[in-house]
Amino acid sequence: MFGQVQASGFTHFQQSGTGAIRKYYNYVRVTPMVQPLDVLGEAWGLRDEVAEAGYYAATLDTGVRCELTVGAKVAVHRYTFPAHRSARVVIDLSCGGLGIEHGRTVPLRAQVENMGRGRVQGTVVMEGVPLSVHVDVDAPGWRQMLWYDRRLIEGGTRLDFDSIRHTNLRPFGMLFMGPVSAGQTVEVRLGFSLRGCEQARENLEAECGVGRESFDVVRARTRVRWGDHLDRVRVEGGTKSRRTVFTTALYHSLIKPCVADDESPFWPTPGPYAFDVCTMWDIYKTQLPLLSAIVPDKAAGLLESLIRVCEEEGNFPIGYRMARGADRFFRQGSALAHTALADAHALGWTQFDWNWALVHMADDLRRMYGEDFFEHGVVHPISHTLDLAYAHHCTAKVARALNDRRLADDLENRSRLWPNAFDLATGLLRDSEFYEGGKWNYSFRLLHDMAARIALAGGDEAFIDKLDRFFGYGAEPVKQPGLRPRLAEMAAGYALNRFEGLNNEPDMEVPWAYHYAGRPDRTAEVVHSALTWQFGTGPGGLPGNDDSGGLSSWYVWASLGLFPIAGQSMFLVNAPAFERAVLKAGGNEFVIETSGHRETPISVDGIEREPAAQYVQSATLNGVPLHATHLSAADVHRGGVLHLRLGPEPSGWGRGHRPPSLSDPPATSREKS
Repeated sequence: MFGQVQASGFTHFQQSGTGAIRKYYNYVRVTPMVQPLDVLGEAWGLRDEVAEAGYYAATLDTGVRCELTVGAKVAVHRYTFPAHRSARVVIDLSCGGLGIEHGRTVPLRAQVENMGRGRVQGTVVMEGVPLSVHVDVDAPGWRQMLWYDRRLIEGGTRLDFDSIRHTNLRPFGMLFMGPVSAGQTVEVRLGFSLRGCEQARENLEAECGVGRESFDVVRARTRVRWGDHLDRVRVEGGTKSRRTVFTTALYHSLIKPCVADDESPFWPTPGPYAFDVCTMWDIYKTQLPLLSAIVPDKAAGLLESLIRVCEEEGNFPIGYRMARGADRFFRQGSALAHTALADAHALGWTQFDWNWALVHMADDLRRMYGEDFFEHGVVHPISHTLDLAYAHHCTAKVARALNDRRLADDLENRSRLWPNAFDLATGLLRDSEFYEGGKWNYSFRLLHDMAARIALAGGDEAFIDKLDRFFGYGAEPVKQPGLRPRLAEMAAGYALNRFEGLNNEPDMEVPWAYHYAGRPDRTAEVVHSALTWQFGTGPGGLPGNDDSGGLSSWYVWASLGLFPIAGQSMFLVNAPAFERAVLKAGGNEFVIETSGHRETPISVDGIEREPAAQYVQSATLNGVPLHATHLSAADVHRGGVLHLRLGPEPSGWGRGHRPPSLSDPPATSREKS
């Protein structure tokens, strides 16, 4: 945290590093107070902050020490009060969104019930989703009351709101109040559900027990859960700052999406329900492959849920929040879930019916922009042409594996329409609208036929020249804006037609495009520079929005010296940032070890100039020479040892063994020796 941080209370459900996604949750605000209810909403300063996975603590300027932890579908608060004759814990069910103009999320309907003996419950319908909460407050002798419009309702047992609008919204909720001695603690336990208050109560009791203090128990259990997840990627070497950034990135990679078993508010059957699949246009490239590797059960639950969403709502979502409607954000991308499904099928996952999945994958290709692509072979925004061609390729692979050759052939033929997106005179994408970028940012996407893509650009040298220009090789240094760049500075940056530098992610995979042109040394230089300068431990430690873990997952993969090619069940190999790493992929240990590794600091270590990059000189996989610059996902998921010999100068490693492309002759589509 930095600057003057203030809080008006502590809310539940948040996005993770997204930008202008319009809705940010912040539901069910809990506020410990020693002031009258009239001042609810006032912000107090925070000090003495402590944060770790699954735990947060801070002291308000009012003197209340606040601790929060979470468990499966529950949150537990513990407040330590100063002496006061009338302390309060106020729960605001009307809260939602951001405290800025047009930033509020208003409940559509709501009901609140005072059950007595420290228990209250209620449901608010937010964006078509019924969010229920059951609350236990451990404060013997305290009074508990409902409140509306900052006024207590003496003796009231229930509030019902049949319809609420922005213009008639008044805050409402429950309040607990009583005397406290200095150092006295009050524990607040909240169980949540999207299937009613009774299910919320059952969720609370399953995690916290019945009517007993549970903060320390839940915190310890969550600490163990997080420890297990973070232990699935271990690194050795690196400066303290680099290790801190890496672990932080791994943590943020695992926060989203949310997978809540048996909680769908839209269909009654049991099974996983996933939401906060936000910025699918980012996370499909990096985060979903990471989840598939280190938390495959969660990844499988996510994919099963996406199939069910498609079945119930008509299409695979591009962004799916805790809200009704899977058709939002369709302008950002098309048919992106197909990449993760193709990878899962290639890995042999059997958690769901693949014939049923294929039905939805094929049908989804004709929805939204897909119909125009089907009829004309090209669609604007032009990046959707690339999305849809790629999704056809991914779906064709699943169809062929399921022996539906007719479907596979038809899909594969349509997947070859990607050149329609390009201007043959420039080797770049045609003029069009682009989401948070320009045609240069989208022109070097890693397609399923990179050999043909490079040929379209004029061959290896022409393609490399374009990439060099994109990454600023030979260009004058660019003055970087500060932490809060103005619009004019941002516009000037876009006008350069350069790499986003990870302040956004439409081109975050492009450093690895050099692999396909036989120049993995260039990949090493660009990735090394980004890892050195763009990430740190303080203000500005992220170059841009994390976008639900998409950016953090990029950092994890780049640091390991691997990069997933989503939809092709493949990893590209590069010089890692650590001397040694162990990735627990698919339950097996994949070890990345090096010789000749040189420790290099990062920007927050106080350097003035960039340390020299390191380059792969040679490689072995399980003791067998690896001449190619890629591995199959199966190579990684089955476990083994990748040994990389590093050196200070570029080598000939990998130059003649390109990653596979659709147009490769069958005999040369994969070579390791």
